[in-house]
Amino acid sequence: MSSQNSSLFIAFILITLIFFIVALGLIFLVVIYNQRRKKHLIEKQMMKHQFESELLKTQIEVQEQTMQTIASDLHDNIGQLLSLTALTLNSINLNEPQRLEKKVAESLNLVNSSIKELRGLAKLMHGELIVQTGLGNVIKHELDRLKKLGNYELKVKNELINIEIHSQNKDLIILRLLQEIINNIIKHSKATRLEFNIYMISEKIFLKIQDNGVGFDIENVKMKKSGMGLNSIFKRVALINGEILITSSPTSGTLIAIDIPYP
Repeated sequence: MSSQNSSLFIAFILITLIFFIVALGLIFLVVIYNQRRKKHLIEKQMMKHQFESELLKTQIEVQEQTMQTIASDLHDNIGQLLSLTALTLNSINLNEPQRLEKKVAESLNLVNSSIKELRGLAKLMHGELIVQTGLGNVIKHELDRLKKLGNYELKVKNELINIEIHSQNKDLIILRLLQEIINNIIKHSKATRLEFNIYMISEKIFLKIQDNGVGFDIENVKMKKSGMGLNSIFKRVALINGEILITSSPTSGTLIAIDIPYP
């Protein structure tokens, strides 16, 4: 009996030991879990602050671009329209009634065109292009602005104009990405022909921009961290969980392909 009692005692000790080991293991796992959970929450909060900070920076840059567009349109479009209106009115001769009606009609048309341009600028200034008309129409506006320069042969396929879903924060970042790419093309590419292909498939937006310019060494430009702002473009694409691929060479121009989960 003593041998049996001894075996039972040893078994009890082993079971107790195993229990404590399991309990300690569980406590250890709970501590590790809480530490990782806390770390995850901190990282998540930091990412949220980073996103909000980048979003604020993007909003400021879009506003600056908007102000530049407004200043340019005031000078180049509305200024010219008002000058033509003034010239037309000054050319009216009350002693020539047969030409009076034509001159007045021309002046009214010019004034109406000026009012239309001013309304467009007012909407642009108050951000209504994004809020009310959606991403597709904002992209159209940017490409129309590029077309006005008259320096490029443009081929545009924009299938986002009629989409009904919106994501205001992503829309703002996508708009800024497009603005940065267009500005880089104007400043650096020396291109004469541009192609924009923008569409949506399976809850993803695809932007493909190709030019026939001089091209560049992508890795070299990224290492310099200046000039074309490629790091900013890559950073913003990553911020909205997108992917970007750039292929470029001095002989074949540049192709930028971006896909972004949407909305």
